[in-house]
Amino acid sequence: MPLHSNNIIIILGAIVVLSYFFNLIARVTRIPSVLLLIGTGIGIRYFSVYQGFVQQDVSRLVKILGVVGLIMIVLEAALELEMNSHKLRLIRNSFFSALVISLVSALGIGWLIQYWLGEYFDKAFLYAIPMSIISSAIVIPSTEHLPGPKKEFIIYESSFSDIIGILAFNYMLSKNVLSLMSGVSFLANIGLAILIAVAASLFLIFILAKITIKLKFFLLFAVLSIIYATGEAIHLPSLLIILVFGLVLNNTDIFFIGKLKNFALPADMEGTLTVLRSITAETSFLIRTFFFILFGYTINLDVLFEPTVWKLGSLIVLALLLIRFLYLRFILRTNLFPELFLMPRGLITILLFYSIPAEKSLQSFNVGILFFVVTVTSILMMIGLLIYREDTKNFERIDSEKISQGR
Repeated sequence: MPLHSNNIIIILGAIVVLSYFFNLIARVTRIPSVLLLIGTGIGIRYFSVYQGFVQQDVSRLVKILGVVGLIMIVLEAALELEMNSHKLRLIRNSFFSALVISLVSALGIGWLIQYWLGEYFDKAFLYAIPMSIISSAIVIPSTEHLPGPKKEFIIYESSFSDIIGILAFNYMLSKNVLSLMSGVSFLANIGLAILIAVAASLFLIFILAKITIKLKFFLLFAVLSIIYATGEAIHLPSLLIILVFGLVLNNTDIFFIGKLKNFALPADMEGTLTVLRSITAETSFLIRTFFFILFGYTINLDVLFEPTVWKLGSLIVLALLLIRFLYLRFILRTNLFPELFLMPRGLITILLFYSIPAEKSLQSFNVGILFFVVTVTSILMMIGLLIYREDTKNFERIDSEKISQGR
């Protein structure tokens, strides 16, 4: 039974309103809004089945929304990051945290998939990479109530995790991954991407300065999307271009000096950044909403009752938690709460999973494992944020008592 166009408009509008409501719930309860969105998608699926509507294949739409959402989310994160000499240690720690944890996690999960499903390690490792990546789409909006240093560490780490994961995933898709030629080509592509990123950033900022009409920001997003898609088509790490552009735009004092500053920057740079951040955040919110709703719509809850899903899924989550604990505790030697639990899997994990080519797919891998890992890691993040909030309340209560007693 087909839906009338007016009904579709009502449903789309209701979903957006509901998503705003979910964000309010998330701020108060620390329940990740992504879980509520996925749950809504699952509810829509089963309600449509009950009403006799024809089930639609939305996997292609999920992939498209995921790509656009990834661009906007990384840009949104980059526009919040400031670069200066005081933050070099923070950037270094977050980079190596993302690199080491992602690599070791991918190796561990790859071994688990190989052992459990009896598959070749190269294919198992390809499936492990998406599940080793922290989702910036989920974790960054959840850092709002964290102190500055913790918030910045999570933003940098999740952004680096996305980039490293995509680089590793694209490399594993190439032929003869263990050959010297493949390694050299991979490093050359990274260098080329950085050069393109710097050149594109300067060009786009110059355009932003010279366009006098108000309708210019979505033109900017369109150009960034074209650059990203073109880079992906020629196997360049395009996400790096988006990150560099955001960093350059938010740190113009470093990249634009002397006459270049007056020539290439908008007259009201701060006002331009404020509007761009607002539009980016709103767009990211809208895309995330429909992405996770549609992802939930694709999920069949029956897969969760299969022993392989919850057994292998539980081992994967435990491996992720253990590796992160060991790195934060013994190598980085930092606080464990809430950073230990801020490791959700989400948009980028799902997006890369849908990008696995047929010739490298595992017939024995159950998609329910992916849903299990995404759900459980989001729940762990919720627990970590709740624990941190309670600790903060206790500290505030103790400080208040000391003040009232004149201590």
